[in-house]
Amino acid sequence: MYEVCAKVKYVIDKSFVGLNEYINAERSDRYAGASIKRAETNAVALMLKGKEPIKEYPVKLKFTWYVANKRMDGDNRSFAKKFILDGMAKAGVIKNDNLNHIIGFVDEFVFVDSKAKEKVEIEVI
Repeated sequence: MYEVCAKVKYVIDKSFVGLNEYINAERSDRYAGASIKRAETNAVALMLKGKEPIKEYPVKLKFTWYVANKRMDGDNRSFAKKFILDGMAKAGVIKNDNLNHIIGFVDEFVFVDSKAKEKVEIEVI
């Protein structure tokens, strides 16, 4: 189906705001959505700063979401790709998140013990 072809793996040890929560923030305050986006993007950029960059383009990315509960739908959760890609670009891990550089995504969800910390692994496929 697909093959992981890069030796580089990026791990983001964090749970993200879901799409529904983001939409509610946008509706409640005109600056709340921008504040969430900035905070989430900056958190990713800080975690990935100094990591090995992707050198060959275009690429597809596989996102493995390690989640502690099933209450949030996958599409609601994977909305955080926006923050992750912007953070990767800000950290210099990817050149850009446009279609010249990133041509597709695969999302996979792994359920972990409720005491485990949620995280996302990103690999080139």
